[in-house]
Amino acid sequence: MTWYRTVAVGRKEFIQIWRDPRSLMIALFMPIMQMALIGYGVSLDIKHIPVCAFDRESSQESQALLKRFQASEYFNVLRVVDTYRAVAEGVDAGACKLAIVIPSDFSERLRDSSGTTVQAIVDGTDDNSANVAIGYAQAVVSGYSNDVQLDWMRRQGLGQQATVPLRVESRVWFNEDLQSKAFIIPGVVALVMALIGALLSSLTIAREWERGTMEQLISTPVTASEIMVGKLLPYFLIGLVDAALCVTIAVFWFAVPFRGTLGTLLFTTTLFLAVVLGVGYIISVLTRSQLGASQIALIVTLLPTTLLGGFSFPIDQMPAAVRMITYIVYGRYYVSILKAIFLKGAGLSALAPSVLALALYAALIAVLATRAFRKTLD
Repeated sequence: MTWYRTVAVGRKEFIQIWRDPRSLMIALFMPIMQMALIGYGVSLDIKHIPVCAFDRESSQESQALLKRFQASEYFNVLRVVDTYRAVAEGVDAGACKLAIVIPSDFSERLRDSSGTTVQAIVDGTDDNSANVAIGYAQAVVSGYSNDVQLDWMRRQGLGQQATVPLRVESRVWFNEDLQSKAFIIPGVVALVMALIGALLSSLTIAREWERGTMEQLISTPVTASEIMVGKLLPYFLIGLVDAALCVTIAVFWFAVPFRGTLGTLLFTTTLFLAVVLGVGYIISVLTRSQLGASQIALIVTLLPTTLLGGFSFPIDQMPAAVRMITYIVYGRYYVSILKAIFLKGAGLSALAPSVLALALYAALIAVLATRAFRKTLD
């Protein structure tokens, strides 16, 4: 492979990109758009859950419990109603995701050894939000119950015994504030790299066929490997620029912590770009239509990375059969690498299994891409 011929092919491809406004839009504006839309529009944090309250007793104790809900950042008591019908209407209309019904004998049974219950009616159309709301409500009621019990024991002169025998002191590592953006934004970088890399590179050879310039390219002394490297080189540089842009937005705009090293990030990003660019190149060789190539690139990169790469759903919560399938999704390894670099500050030694998997993928894709293109018109 001759370097000056490879550079000449790369220069020709860069000129085509510069003259193609669609490619420029994809390369420059799509990363910013995706980071903004997903960064602001997607959140796994469930807070300020709208609550309807039906206090059938209206005592000091029942009002104290409702104030606990109102004081919590996870709830927002919007309505205080006086009938079950109003509770049902609020939940049916979607105005309230959670309804709290306090019984008429709440304070009386609260002092009784048999205890009392509080009814919680949850909108289960979104099962994840419903489960989280139930957990938050149980925590609020449990905290209130413990305080009432301790207060009763002190009133009975059992102050020395009015201690909680066991409690959990939690300490969160890596994502101390438990913000979903710290979990989502690093995955967006992988999503952008997979989409931009495969989508742009899938147009390289297909563009030559549609414009009728493939015959001229084949007639030159440039080898197949020089064509491949030369055509992918501009997209590799664009991918690095897009990666730097996404990381800059993640760190300085969305304030996602970056605890790793730039060297580790650059090395792993290079491996991932080699994979996605090779996949796009193979698609471009096999599909001589730019429209068809771009559609196939979206299917084989965007969907697997989003659904099976650990970006949207935790892989360890998937069924065993689906977890096995995720091992062939190259986006899975880069997503886990990015999260470890951003949040844990992991180095190459800690990332060895994922880095090795990406390296094997890059080698395999390079071999397939080299054999896919032949300098013939057939």
